[in-house]
Amino acid sequence: MKWVRFRIKTVTEAEDTIISTLYDIGLEGAQIEDKVPLTALEKEQMFVDILPEGPADDGIAYLSFFLEEKEDGSLEVQGEPRTAESVLEDVNRELQDLRLFCDIGEGTVTVDETEDIDWINNWKQYFHQFTIDDILVIPSWEEAGPEDRGKLTLHIDPGTAFGTGMHETTQLCIRQLRKHVRPGMEILDVGTGSGILGILSLMFGAGYVTGTDLDVCALPAVEENCAVNGIRPEQFTMMIGNIISDSDVREKVGYEKYDIVTANILADVLVPLTPVIKDHLKPGGIYITSGIIDDKESVVTEAVKKAGLEVLEVTYQGEWVSVTARKN
Repeated sequence: MKWVRFRIKTVTEAEDTIISTLYDIGLEGAQIEDKVPLTALEKEQMFVDILPEGPADDGIAYLSFFLEEKEDGSLEVQGEPRTAESVLEDVNRELQDLRLFCDIGEGTVTVDETEDIDWINNWKQYFHQFTIDDILVIPSWEEAGPEDRGKLTLHIDPGTAFGTGMHETTQLCIRQLRKHVRPGMEILDVGTGSGILGILSLMFGAGYVTGTDLDVCALPAVEENCAVNGIRPEQFTMMIGNIISDSDVREKVGYEKYDIVTANILADVLVPLTPVIKDHLKPGGIYITSGIIDDKESVVTEAVKKAGLEVLEVTYQGEWVSVTARKN
């Protein structure tokens, strides 16, 4: 499968206007390249505490639109066969019209042909089965080998914005769950994502899991991953909302109900989360946190102690830290 790319050099302020205009002539799904800094919300939703400094924003943006090239060399646009030249004429015409009422910067267009790539499945070459101690994590397109016989098997495919268990912070949480989960326990997983921690808790013997997340994409992700791992719907309940600030979510989650609460998030989120979580733990309940870059360790341990919880263990993997505590 070959694709023709139309790449426009413009300015960041014109991105939305150009994308909307070219959508009307059949160019969809723009790829945006710019140097605009992340917003505070975007940084909160990223997986790491410290992001590398990017280049200074120069106001320049590149918008790329892709059209599939058929065997006869034509491009299909809105159901009609077109040549690259005719599409380019339309794009240039629309850009010229836009110049009359807004700044689109240079507004130049380059056209090239991409590699012959299966865009839907090509990413699979980067994710293969792996083990976390004696747990085999395997995607749907691979099969376990005889050497994996006897391992606990977690079936999971990478989903939108959610991890697969490869990250050190997830593995730190998994090891703590393995240590503390007992048959029939109730687990609360804050920031559930793909549901890995909850699903493994059930595999370890827990009786019930409640998950919360801010991203609605977590709902289908958890549902699908539960289904492929044989987890019944009544064993895992998902809620969308902010347990820190939303009293309705807190009421639905339930107070002094959970034997274990897991939170693999960010240190800056764990600080306000911890005093809230204390109210949802049973007396003697275990609080497992991760997502903590090493130089934020003391920030989290102090928050845990300030909330009246006892720090039981601090574990490390790479530059990441997990803090496990107990409500006495």
